[in-house]
Amino acid sequence: MKIKVTICLAALLLAAPFAAVAQKYQGVVDKSVAIVGGELITLSDIEQEVQMMNARGYASDRNIRCELLENMMKAKLFLMQARLDSLTVNQEMVEAQLGQQMDQVRTALGGDDGVEAYFRKPIYKLRQEWHKQIEESTLTQQEQQEIAKAIPEVTPYDVKQYIDSSSVDRLPIVPIKYKMSQICLYPDRQAAALAVKERLLSIRERIINGEKFATLARLYSEDPGSARKGGELGMASKSIFWPEFADAAMSLKLGSISQIVETPDGFHIIEVLEKKGDMFNARHILLKPRYTSEDREKAFKKLDSLKTAITDSLITFELAARFYSEDAATRTNGGQMADPGTGSAYFEIDQIKPQDYAALKDLQPGEISDPLESLDNEGRDGNLVYKILRLDSIIPAHTASFERDYTELLGEVRAAKQAEAIDKFIKDKIKITYIKIDPLFQDCEFELDGWKSKFAQD
Repeated sequence: MKIKVTICLAALLLAAPFAAVAQKYQGVVDKSVAIVGGELITLSDIEQEVQMMNARGYASDRNIRCELLENMMKAKLFLMQARLDSLTVNQEMVEAQLGQQMDQVRTALGGDDGVEAYFRKPIYKLRQEWHKQIEESTLTQQEQQEIAKAIPEVTPYDVKQYIDSSSVDRLPIVPIKYKMSQICLYPDRQAAALAVKERLLSIRERIINGEKFATLARLYSEDPGSARKGGELGMASKSIFWPEFADAAMSLKLGSISQIVETPDGFHIIEVLEKKGDMFNARHILLKPRYTSEDREKAFKKLDSLKTAITDSLITFELAARFYSEDAATRTNGGQMADPGTGSAYFEIDQIKPQDYAALKDLQPGEISDPLESLDNEGRDGNLVYKILRLDSIIPAHTASFERDYTELLGEVRAAKQAEAIDKFIKDKIKITYIKIDPLFQDCEFELDGWKSKFAQD
């Protein structure tokens, strides 16, 4: 079963603790390795980050500890300024982020006991430390935003100057973009849902009559991640599951089998093996609706008829979409598609579903595809949908120009100016801030030269 949020911490936190630190640091007792104004950075702060990053498989072309220390010192400069500027954080957002972080770690390590054993600290202490880290990170980000907002508004003159001062090979390349419209039909989801429920009820009855849940999960569950483990999900916080699933699991008695539970992933039956606070370990069997060849043939026949009617000018594509398309997001716009994230009517190739791109890549503007199977934008993976596509227009790949790509260039110039302002802030602050760096790091090749004068004497 895919849970509501991606748990990338599982592999990260379950990796063996990072013990073999670089030879240079072996045997060094924890101490402050940098002072930035009144802010301290300790060796343990750096080593904890190294452990996390190594578990992620992170690679750095510089000494990883040098890179981390420099980033931490930069962050301290922003943090000091944020406090001078009396910036504040939204404590509700901090608590929400902390809660999510705690749930992910508890899930990855099997509960509070596992977390305390891994970090060798009590939960309350970890909460305090992580709460402070989140607060400081939020203040740092807010200060960077304040600096970015302070730059003058970018004007057309700035964009023109950027183009005129840049060689052609340094100007951004705008990739090919497609504008398209669609008419969508869905299979009979009600009939498919009824069929899958009947299958799941039959499996549930077999379990109640004595067959093992784990055995049937291995045979029938369509969640490949848990099926090979007999449907077992492992001890996890309820907050990472779909609410319908979590509510059903938390309400079950140990060993009892739930009724059918519907989530965006499909239909489940659940057996809870263990509960502890707001965490539980459960088995489940997931089945997803299946659609028949008759569904496909029926939809394709109707879509083919619509394509013929549009081609013969008996009805416009826009009118057909408004009357016949079953996709609520596009039917009111005459079928015109828009990126759900940006609202743009133009799509780059990697923003187009593979099934859709396969159908439109050989079309000329104004042409309509044959009927195809695709997915909509609902839920996690999308629901099956049948459609025809019209390629409305193509913008070929080209070097960005003032006339055609002003909006994209405006964003690029703005981002460059913001980066310059932030870089200037750091360099200026290094000059006037009391900073001392432990000689332990004197061989570091820092990105900024300003740190070189800040090393303490042995």
